[in-house]
Amino acid sequence: MRAKIAGAVAVMSAVAGCGTGTAVRPSPSLPGILTLDKASAPAPGGEVGSASTEFADDAELAVWTKLSETEKDVDRIAKLDVNKTAEGSLYLEPRTSAWFDGFRGPFIYQELAGDIVMHARVKVTGKDGGKPKRKFSLGGLMARQPGSYEKPNWVSVTTGTGDQPGKVEVKQTRDGSSKPQEIAVKSEWVEMVLARVGRAAVALYREDGGEWKVGKRWAADLPQVLQWGLTAYTDWDSYNTLKKDATKANAKLIKGTPDLKMTVDFVRFLRPELPEYADPLNPSSVPDKVLIKALTPAGA
Repeated sequence: MRAKIAGAVAVMSAVAGCGTGTAVRPSPSLPGILTLDKASAPAPGGEVGSASTEFADDAELAVWTKLSETEKDVDRIAKLDVNKTAEGSLYLEPRTSAWFDGFRGPFIYQELAGDIVMHARVKVTGKDGGKPKRKFSLGGLMARQPGSYEKPNWVSVTTGTGDQPGKVEVKQTRDGSSKPQEIAVKSEWVEMVLARVGRAAVALYREDGGEWKVGKRWAADLPQVLQWGLTAYTDWDSYNTLKKDATKANAKLIKGTPDLKMTVDFVRFLRPELPEYADPLNPSSVPDKVLIKALTPAGA
């Protein structure tokens, strides 16, 4: 939840015509500037902290719900377990599937309310190792509006093979229209953050041994309660003539050549804390390096 800051908060604004700075009080029409020293890492623990999962025991799978069960969808998960296939991790192997426009794929989730930071470490490979060979074979994090079957609304950050191998994909779907963006990465293990804070949804990522980067900021007109969870999907080319008919494609399992294995080291939930004057959708108000500090765990 966004923390309220009492009293006046001074920000610097250039004065037209003189090139000097003066202190001004932030206002709704002029968001303030959040500086790195004033930004705080998200808070662990509490209600959302109890939803965090380290995947050390197979009993932890019980807190995750399959979308296919709650919304009577086709089960597109070929294999799902915790601390069995991959020690100390969740393992998910999807059947031929897709999350794009109205197409639906595997999704396991927990319902959480308010501003959320979801932080995870994810590895996606092909079934025989290496990068998945089938196009749009991706796995990672998703936040979805419950019950949005007719007009899907969700945001995601995933890794694997998009148009080309070795990608992070950040994607927003609004009323059934998806707008993906791909970013090149080299490592198989990728840390990810998917967050909703104020009027923004944000995707962050970092490669093993690398620095956190902002993948995307979106305007987030989403309800307070969302499904926060894990997705993996694969093998878009096998949809063939159904690529333009999500209704028919969603009604059955598509026979294809799925090529994806996803391993998840942990999923941790935290509460972001931004002052009221800061607008996370506006990079002038909350620059990338400040946003990263505000949405990644202390020491991460």
